[in-house]
This record gives sequence, structure tokens and C-alpha cells, in this order.
Amino acid sequence: MKKNLFLLGLLVCSIATMAQTEKADKPESWYFKLGGSYFNQTASTEFPEVGGQAPNRDVYAGTLANNKLVSRESITGSFGQGFRSGITAGYRFSTRLGVELGANYYISNSKTMAQTTDRLYSYTPANNVATYISFQANGQIKAFDIAPAVVMFLGEAHGFEPYTKVGVIVPIHGTLDIKTDRELTSYVGNNVVSTTNIYSKDVVKPNPTLGFMATLGTSYKLGKHISAFAELEYRNFTVHGKTKETTEYTVNGQDALATRNTSQRYTVYHDRLDVNSNNPLFNPNTATTTDTADTTRPDDKMDELSSYVGISGLGLTLGLKYSL
Repeated sequence: MKKNLFLLGLLVCSIATMAQTEKADKPESWYFKLGGSYFNQTASTEFPEVGGQAPNRDVYAGTLANNKLVSRESITGSFGQGFRSGITAGYRFSTRLGVELGANYYISNSKTMAQTTDRLYSYTPANNVATYISFQANGQIKAFDIAPAVVMFLGEAHGFEPYTKVGVIVPIHGTLDIKTDRELTSYVGNNVVSTTNIYSKDVVKPNPTLGFMATLGTSYKLGKHISAFAELEYRNFTVHGKTKETTEYTVNGQDALATRNTSQRYTVYHDRLDVNSNNPLFNPNTATTTDTADTTRPDDKMDELSSYVGISGLGLTLGLKYSL
């Protein structure tokens, strides 16, 4: 820790020294950048539960009493892989020092968060109907952020001007959209008697958070005011859920959102659950055995433990820069 503080102090002193001793051969100026980025994830962690389903890829085989789990694979990853577009305004105090403020829109790649194949869902002895479920839940993050940063220019040579910058990422608005496809297949013996396809979309809104960014880049002068630029950027931050709402729910393609009660549609995330929480671990509704997410308070929002997802990544940005 002391070593990191020493290096940070040395960097600040160096910047201050350069700002004081450099020649005033470049006037103060504004510039603007427009660019697009692609990021790859740099850290992979276990995804949170989705609707009570653990982040696993489960495969079942067999019927009724012989319906057994035959394989399980932990699903890991992050939402740090995806595309970003943004516009940046910068102000150059001097030859070496400047500041930037970027506004960005980011959309991650879709990631599988939970998956199950052919698990026994229910059995009705009266008519000998056995129902099996297969489902897959995919998540995707969409977010707007602003990114203030300090820029240190390293000097221009042959039209190229390398620079470094460090800053923070401040999400302004964003959601984690989780789309789940479920297929319920009912059998009598070996004969299929019905198939039900259920689709739902859950929108998770996050708590406020901050992230960190560090960039190494260079510009290349194309004209008096126009330059091309390329940046290699590392960013690191995580977000955790605040609320979740089911915004779409269809059964065999027909809208059935109105059939969902409050506890099934809305979730509030907490750091701790107890006997006062509206959660099936503490107050299960034994009268509704076919829906384990139902509670004894169906008109109250569901309480669940807060979970975290990562959006860390390493990305390449290409674009154009216009200097006044």
C-alpha cells in the first residue's frame, strides 16, 4: 500500500513539475473525440442466481423416480465483453497536461447465466402426467456513463502524439436485462400430451457505483484540426442489484403478465434476509407447491439477497479527434 501511495505521489509531482517547466509552445485549446470500442472481459466470476436458479448448466436424464442429475457445470463470466460508442470533450491546459469528460453508451454481449435440461417439474398421479422443464436464462447489460479523466501528453513526433490518462467511470443509467425461455413438456408414459413455452424478461436496476479506468493511447495528425486516435483502455468496476421487475411474461406467445402477482413481478434486493423478509426460505406458501417463488404475502414485493456482476474489460477504441 505504501509503495502504491509513493508511486502515485511521484506521478503527481512529475506532472506538476512538467506543467510548471514546459515551454508555452502550445496554446490552451479545446478538442472533441468521437469513437467506438470493443471490449473483452478480463475477470470471470460466478454469476448470481436467476429467479432462484443457481448459476449452473444442469442436465437431467430419466423419468419420474429415475430423473437424475447427470452433469453439472458452473457458469462463470462477466459482462465486460461488448461494444461501446462515445463522445469526449477535452481541454488542454498546456503541452503536457489536460482533462477529458467522456459520455458513453455500452452494450454487453449476451451471456448465459443459468440453464437446465429435462428436469422433472411436477407429477400428477391422478392422470399419470409427468411434466419436465428445460430453460435458459441470458443476461445483457445496457448502460450510459460519464468518465472524467486526467490526461498526460507525452510529446509529438512525426505526426504521432502518445498519451496516457486515468479516471473514473460514473454510471448514469443502466439495466441488466435477463431473458428466460422455459419449455414445459408433459408426458403420459412415452407420449407427449402438451407443451407450454413460457418467456419472461426481467429488468434489474443497480445501486450507484464507481469504476476505475486507465488508458494508453496515441493520436495521428491528418490535418490542421483533424486527427485519428487509438486507445487501449482497461476498466474495472462491479455493480449490484437494487430492484428487479418482470416487464414481459408470455405463455405460448400470449401476454400473461397480468396473471403474475406482486411478489412474482417485483423484487427488492437486500444485504440480509430474516424472518421479516418476504422470501420462500422464511415464509413459504405450502398451499402453492407448483410455484416455489410464491410467498405468504403475494401482494408484497419479493425480498432477495443482493448480488454482484462484473463489467471489467480491456478494450480498443478507434476514432477521430477535432481540435479547435
